[in-house]
Amino acid sequence: MAKASDAAAEFVVDFPTLWVVPYWIEAHCPVPDGFRAGEDLELYPWQLWCTVNHYRVRPTARVGQLAPAFHYRRSQVVAPQKTGKGPWSATIVLAEAAGPVVFDGWARGGERYRCADHGCSCGWWYEYEAGEPMGTPWPTPLIQLTATSEDQVANVYRPLKSMVKRGHLAGLMTAGEEFTRVGDDGRIDVVTSSALSRLGNPIVFALQDETGLYTEANKLRRVAETQRRGAAGMGGRSMETTNGWDPSEDSVAQRTSEAKAKDIFRYHPQAPKTLSYRNKRERRKIHAVVYAGSAHVDLDAIEAEAAEIMEKDEAQAERFFGNRCVAGSGSWLDGARWAAKAKPRRVLPMTRIVLGFDGSDVDDWTAIRAETMDGYQFTPVYGDEDEPTIWNPADFDGQVPRAEVRAAVDQLMRRYDVVRLYADPPYWDTEVDEWVDKYGEERVIRWHTRRIIAMHAACERLKTDVLKRNSEGASFTHDGCEITAAHLANARAAARPSDRYVLRKASPTQKIDAVIPSILAHEALGDVIAAGLAEREVSYYYGS
Repeated sequence: MAKASDAAAEFVVDFPTLWVVPYWIEAHCPVPDGFRAGEDLELYPWQLWCTVNHYRVRPTARVGQLAPAFHYRRSQVVAPQKTGKGPWSATIVLAEAAGPVVFDGWARGGERYRCADHGCSCGWWYEYEAGEPMGTPWPTPLIQLTATSEDQVANVYRPLKSMVKRGHLAGLMTAGEEFTRVGDDGRIDVVTSSALSRLGNPIVFALQDETGLYTEANKLRRVAETQRRGAAGMGGRSMETTNGWDPSEDSVAQRTSEAKAKDIFRYHPQAPKTLSYRNKRERRKIHAVVYAGSAHVDLDAIEAEAAEIMEKDEAQAERFFGNRCVAGSGSWLDGARWAAKAKPRRVLPMTRIVLGFDGSDVDDWTAIRAETMDGYQFTPVYGDEDEPTIWNPADFDGQVPRAEVRAAVDQLMRRYDVVRLYADPPYWDTEVDEWVDKYGEERVIRWHTRRIIAMHAACERLKTDVLKRNSEGASFTHDGCEITAAHLANARAAARPSDRYVLRKASPTQKIDAVIPSILAHEALGDVIAAGLAEREVSYYYGS
């Protein structure tokens, strides 16, 4: 067995886990096809890493606990095509069907798991070390294997059937076209968008394949949620596998990735965002990162496939082979070029800056971005806990906390030498009027983003300075704020008359709100420099 530490330094297992599971897999799941069909399977490092994390046991686990015995309630594995997600997923399903996946106490040392005790005649056994968690099979394994279509589900079910027929599990299971019988009462069911009648059945495990395609439109979001509820009711768990998704579709994979829950194991290897997938040399570097640990993959073949798809659909190639989550239509600003400008640094109190503000009320986000006189843009923080000046109404019972926003503006005005604040007034007219009255009409400017000509010019100013190389005179850098980067990736240019555009969302569910104050702050800086205010000392009066 390959050690989890072989692939990368971060693959270090320093936690209790059911080691018996990957050993069981390699003893019972042969290579399903190809020139080595029927030979012993050896898990790749990334597969082993995901396996031991999914079966990571809590140090406080007690005999009799089911799902609560494990550190993670469910798992998500995001990997590019051809890495072996399908066959590996099949091994996990088979382990859940007949392997020692239920926590069975802590070993004193010398105890053995024997297949013969569980109806398997292969003769295999595993000896536990002292303090190691032990496992036992489910008494009645009821499992669902889910995908969008029969062709998609075959990516997992086809190797699963081959592993059963070619290995020791043939004596325990009977693999059919639509389900696999496990012993007398257990079964593995195949569920697709055209076969939803099996939903609602009690299950102990759900493998949800290609969840980047599970959306509200095809009803598979409801399927995924129903399966997770069903598994939870039986003390079971679930696992998602997928390629990179289109963030404009609000898929199950995207929701899992963005969930704040700490009890989800996530594996999503990604190359530095500064690497452009359009550039062939940089694309090769991206492939080297995301395919690391998959020894069977020929990067030349991957490059050929990616290059051909890119002729018609660049985003699809980047999702499938670059393991990136990019929307189907082109972004307003290349995310890799934006990421390349990230050079985080500390901004000292009383540094001369400008601010950009864009506010909402109950749906979109509210955000403030700042920029120094030398073109360094950042998201300032406020309050005793140094919270970022970005407010998602979902975090505040559905409404932006206006009192907090006002307090944050006041704190920023006192902490820094704010030369100018450009604020988009809609929904915040009263607050903006207060700021104008308190800080002065030369410092706080009502800047309406609905003005197509002005907004187009401001967008172009920021875009140009991001795309320029520093050697060409552009000095723009930023703090690498992840929310701003995510919102920027969602921004699309919607054409307007006279070759102008305005920004829009890639989809109604996506947000671009943190991009707007970035544009406003950069526009404010340009205007301040043009007015000769970048260096001039200014005295300000702070009202009571």
